[in-house]
Amino acid sequence: MISDKAGEYLVNLSKEAVKHYLETGEKLDKPEDYPIELDEKLGVFVTLNKNNNLRGCIGYAEPVETAIDATIEVAIAAAFNDPRFPQLSEKEYDDLEFEVTVLTKPEMIVVAHPDQYFDEIEIGRDGLIIQKGYARGLLLPQVAVENMFTIEDFLDHTCMKAGISADSWMDESCDVYKFQGQIFK
Repeated sequence: MISDKAGEYLVNLSKEAVKHYLETGEKLDKPEDYPIELDEKLGVFVTLNKNNNLRGCIGYAEPVETAIDATIEVAIAAAFNDPRFPQLSEKEYDDLEFEVTVLTKPEMIVVAHPDQYFDEIEIGRDGLIIQKGYARGLLLPQVAVENMFTIEDFLDHTCMKAGISADSWMDESCDVYKFQGQIFK
Protein backbone atom coordinates (compact mmCIF):
# COMPACT_ATOMS: atom_id res chain seq x y z
CA MET A 1 0.00 0.00 0.00
CA ILE A 2 1.27 3.51 0.72
CA SER A 3 3.53 5.00 3.39
CA ASP A 4 2.19 6.82 6.45
CA LYS A 5 3.78 10.01 5.11
CA ALA A 6 1.86 9.68 1.82
CA GLY A 7 -1.36 8.92 3.72
CA GLU A 8 -0.93 12.03 5.88
CA TYR A 9 -0.30 13.99 2.68
CA LEU A 10 -3.63 12.75 1.25
CA VAL A 11 -5.54 13.82 4.37
CA ASN A 12 -4.07 17.32 4.13
CA LEU A 13 -4.73 17.38 0.38
CA SER A 14 -8.39 16.44 0.92
CA LYS A 15 -8.76 19.34 3.39
CA GLU A 16 -7.09 21.73 0.96
CA ALA A 17 -9.26 20.54 -1.96
CA VAL A 18 -12.50 21.12 -0.02
CA LYS A 19 -11.36 24.51 1.32
CA HIS A 20 -10.28 25.62 -2.18
CA TYR A 21 -13.63 24.56 -3.63
CA LEU A 22 -15.52 26.39 -0.86
CA GLU A 23 -13.57 29.58 -1.59
CA THR A 24 -13.44 29.48 -5.41
CA GLY A 25 -16.01 26.94 -6.66
CA GLU A 26 -13.19 25.32 -8.62
CA LYS A 27 -11.30 22.04 -8.39
CA LEU A 28 -7.84 22.29 -6.85
CA ASP A 29 -5.00 21.77 -9.32
CA LYS A 30 -2.79 18.79 -8.62
CA PRO A 31 0.19 20.01 -6.58
CA GLU A 32 3.57 19.81 -8.30
CA ASP A 33 5.47 18.45 -5.31
CA TYR A 34 3.86 15.33 -3.84
CA PRO A 35 5.03 11.82 -2.87
CA ILE A 36 5.71 9.98 -6.14
CA GLU A 37 4.01 6.84 -4.81
CA LEU A 38 0.68 8.68 -5.15
CA ASP A 39 0.97 8.36 -8.93
CA GLU A 40 -0.20 4.74 -8.52
CA LYS A 41 -3.81 4.04 -9.45
CA LEU A 42 -5.61 3.10 -6.24
CA GLY A 43 -9.14 3.00 -4.90
CA VAL A 44 -9.66 5.98 -2.57
CA PHE A 45 -12.52 7.13 -0.33
CA VAL A 46 -12.77 10.38 1.57
CA THR A 47 -15.02 10.42 4.63
CA LEU A 48 -16.09 13.64 6.31
CA ASN A 49 -17.30 13.50 9.90
CA LYS A 50 -18.82 16.36 11.87
CA ASN A 51 -19.18 15.99 15.64
CA ASN A 52 -18.53 12.24 15.28
CA ASN A 53 -21.35 11.88 12.74
CA LEU A 54 -21.03 11.08 9.07
CA ARG A 55 -21.20 14.24 6.94
CA GLY A 56 -20.18 12.80 3.57
CA CYS A 57 -18.37 9.84 2.06
CA ILE A 58 -17.58 9.28 -1.61
CA GLY A 59 -14.87 7.32 -3.35
CA TYR A 60 -13.62 5.00 -6.03
CA ALA A 61 -13.72 1.30 -5.15
CA GLU A 62 -11.60 0.41 -8.16
CA PRO A 63 -8.16 1.80 -9.04
CA VAL A 64 -9.38 4.02 -11.91
CA GLU A 65 -7.38 7.19 -11.07
CA THR A 66 -4.02 7.93 -9.50
CA ALA A 67 -4.29 8.28 -5.73
CA ILE A 68 -3.40 11.97 -5.95
CA ASP A 69 -6.10 12.77 -8.54
CA ALA A 70 -8.71 10.50 -6.97
CA THR A 71 -8.28 12.15 -3.56
CA ILE A 72 -8.91 15.64 -4.92
CA GLU A 73 -11.99 14.48 -6.83
CA VAL A 74 -13.62 12.42 -4.09
CA ALA A 75 -12.91 14.96 -1.34
CA ILE A 76 -14.89 17.55 -3.30
CA ALA A 77 -17.59 14.97 -4.08
CA ALA A 78 -17.89 13.96 -0.40
CA ALA A 79 -18.38 17.60 0.60
CA PHE A 80 -20.68 18.73 -2.20
CA ASN A 81 -22.18 15.73 -4.03
CA ASP A 82 -23.07 13.08 -1.45
CA PRO A 83 -26.83 12.70 -2.07
CA ARG A 84 -27.45 11.93 1.60
CA PHE A 85 -26.43 15.44 2.70
CA PRO A 86 -26.81 19.07 1.64
CA GLN A 87 -23.73 20.72 0.15
CA LEU A 88 -21.13 21.67 2.72
CA SER A 89 -21.24 25.27 3.91
CA GLU A 90 -18.23 27.41 4.84
CA LYS A 91 -19.32 27.61 8.47
CA GLU A 92 -19.17 23.79 8.75
CA TYR A 93 -15.61 23.43 7.46
CA ASP A 94 -13.81 23.98 10.79
CA ASP A 95 -15.96 21.30 12.46
CA LEU A 96 -14.96 18.58 9.99
CA GLU A 97 -12.73 15.60 10.57
CA PHE A 98 -11.20 14.23 7.37
CA GLU A 99 -10.46 10.56 6.79
CA VAL A 100 -8.88 9.04 3.68
CA THR A 101 -9.10 5.31 3.05
CA VAL A 102 -6.82 3.82 0.39
CA LEU A 103 -8.10 0.49 -0.92
CA THR A 104 -6.60 -2.68 -2.29
CA LYS A 105 -8.09 -4.03 -5.50
CA PRO A 106 -11.38 -5.83 -4.68
CA GLU A 107 -11.25 -9.61 -5.02
CA MET A 108 -14.29 -11.80 -5.54
CA ILE A 109 -14.90 -14.29 -2.75
CA VAL A 110 -15.64 -17.62 -4.42
CA VAL A 111 -17.62 -20.02 -2.24
CA ALA A 112 -19.54 -23.24 -2.82
CA HIS A 113 -22.04 -22.34 -0.09
CA PRO A 114 -22.90 -18.94 1.52
CA ASP A 115 -21.85 -20.24 4.97
CA GLN A 116 -18.25 -20.16 3.70
CA TYR A 117 -18.30 -16.34 3.68
CA PHE A 118 -17.92 -16.51 7.45
CA ASP A 119 -14.46 -18.09 6.99
CA GLU A 120 -13.39 -15.64 4.27
CA ILE A 121 -14.30 -12.27 5.82
CA GLU A 122 -12.53 -10.72 8.80
CA ILE A 123 -14.14 -7.82 10.66
CA GLY A 124 -11.70 -4.92 10.98
CA ARG A 125 -9.57 -6.06 8.06
CA ASP A 126 -11.99 -6.41 5.15
CA GLY A 127 -14.39 -4.08 3.44
CA LEU A 128 -17.18 -5.50 1.28
CA ILE A 129 -18.72 -4.90 -2.10
CA ILE A 130 -21.88 -6.79 -2.98
CA GLN A 131 -23.25 -6.78 -6.50
CA LYS A 132 -26.43 -8.27 -7.89
CA GLY A 133 -27.21 -7.26 -11.45
CA TYR A 134 -26.82 -3.48 -11.62
CA ALA A 135 -27.22 -3.04 -7.86
CA ARG A 136 -23.93 -2.52 -6.04
CA GLY A 137 -23.14 -1.56 -2.45
CA LEU A 138 -19.87 -0.94 -0.66
CA LEU A 139 -19.00 -0.62 3.01
CA LEU A 140 -15.48 0.29 4.16
CA PRO A 141 -13.70 -1.94 6.71
CA GLN A 142 -14.14 0.61 9.51
CA VAL A 143 -17.94 0.59 9.14
CA ALA A 144 -18.18 -2.93 10.58
CA VAL A 145 -15.97 -2.01 13.53
CA GLU A 146 -17.70 1.32 14.26
CA ASN A 147 -21.11 -0.37 14.25
CA MET A 148 -19.98 -3.54 16.04
CA PHE A 149 -21.26 -5.70 13.18
CA THR A 150 -20.97 -9.45 13.07
CA ILE A 151 -19.98 -10.87 9.68
CA GLU A 152 -23.65 -11.58 8.95
CA ASP A 153 -24.59 -8.00 9.90
CA PHE A 154 -21.84 -6.71 7.61
CA LEU A 155 -23.10 -8.80 4.70
CA ASP A 156 -26.72 -7.75 5.38
CA HIS A 157 -25.89 -4.03 5.60
CA THR A 158 -23.77 -4.12 2.44
CA CYS A 159 -26.75 -5.65 0.61
CA MET A 160 -29.03 -2.92 1.97
CA LYS A 161 -26.51 -0.29 0.83
CA ALA A 162 -26.88 -1.81 -2.66
CA GLY A 163 -30.64 -1.38 -2.39
CA ILE A 164 -31.34 -5.13 -2.36
CA SER A 165 -32.80 -7.32 0.36
CA ALA A 166 -30.53 -7.90 3.33
CA ASP A 167 -30.20 -11.63 2.75
CA SER A 168 -29.31 -11.34 -0.95
CA TRP A 169 -25.72 -12.39 -0.19
CA MET A 170 -27.09 -15.95 0.19
CA ASP A 171 -28.28 -15.89 -3.45
CA GLU A 172 -26.01 -17.47 -6.09
CA SER A 173 -26.66 -14.53 -8.44
CA CYS A 174 -25.04 -12.17 -5.93
CA ASP A 175 -21.29 -11.51 -6.10
CA VAL A 176 -19.39 -10.69 -2.91
CA TYR A 177 -15.99 -8.99 -3.03
CA LYS A 178 -13.61 -8.10 -0.25
CA PHE A 179 -10.83 -5.54 -0.06
CA GLN A 180 -8.61 -4.03 2.57
CA GLY A 181 -8.12 -0.39 3.36
CA GLN A 182 -5.46 1.80 4.90
CA ILE A 183 -7.15 4.46 6.98
CA PHE A 184 -5.57 7.87 7.51
CA LYS A 185 -7.05 10.62 9.72
